[in-house]
Amino acid sequence: MTALLGETVVDGERMAQPAPSTPRRGISARLRTTSILGYLLLVILALVYIYPFLISISGSFKTDADATSNPLSLIPSTWSSAAYERLFTDVPLPLWTMNSTIITLCVTLGRVFFDSLAAYALSRLRFRGRGVIFAALIGVMAVPSVVLLIPRFLILKELGLFNTYGGMIIPLIIDAGGIFIMKQFFESIPVSVEEAARIDGAGIFRTFWTIVLPMARPAVVTLFILSFQGSWNEYAHFVISKQDADLNTLTTGVASLVSGQLGSGNQYPLVLASAVLMTIPVAVIFFIFQRRIMNTTEGGEKG
Repeated sequence: MTALLGETVVDGERMAQPAPSTPRRGISARLRTTSILGYLLLVILALVYIYPFLISISGSFKTDADATSNPLSLIPSTWSSAAYERLFTDVPLPLWTMNSTIITLCVTLGRVFFDSLAAYALSRLRFRGRGVIFAALIGVMAVPSVVLLIPRFLILKELGLFNTYGGMIIPLIIDAGGIFIMKQFFESIPVSVEEAARIDGAGIFRTFWTIVLPMARPAVVTLFILSFQGSWNEYAHFVISKQDADLNTLTTGVASLVSGQLGSGNQYPLVLASAVLMTIPVAVIFFIFQRRIMNTTEGGEKG
């Protein structure tokens, strides 16, 4: 039996070989339909998620009457920038922004440094009670933050930190979630990368600062973004840690606008305009570091 140009010769007779099977069109059409439906569902979910933000942008350019009568309309009946003008004339927005910036920078840098130090100690140092401390850390993460507001207020009063920058910053400078994130990443880095530094006589802190922390850059960026966003949008802690209006942040200041501090009316355009401006720093930080926050295993793989 010999094969010749797709034909088979058997006992002197040529028999045509069956043509190679081709994918069935039904399966291809089914996959295409499934993909289209999946993308359509994702688009719908994205629109549902982004619709409130679009309402905020549109409402900030409406008049008070238009925002009250047509709150869900994406196109203002009468375009007006009066809300933004009032933010820089009638509202102490620069003061609120300065307070939020000072507190956010201090809290963010403090969390990145101290959370990384604590996480490195829990992942590398061997000391008695390490497991108990880590279990307590997980327990703190499970407790709702609202439950801790009253004890936190009492502690601030006793320490004389109430109504001060210190009272607004210090309780937020350590975060259990940040310690957990950094600890899990440090444990993915091989211990062998630190042996060379120890042979050269480097101490624990120098090894952490010059060897381990640069390798954990993706986790550090992730912690930086989460800390910046969390402290910038923090509200409950600032309510119980200060009383002076000069210490208002953007969140507490906008909340005072909702309560009608500047006069009668719902002031929807004014509140929405301030909310839009508040989202700009967080959005800028996220878009700058979004590639790094996605590659959370980069440091461990390089090690």
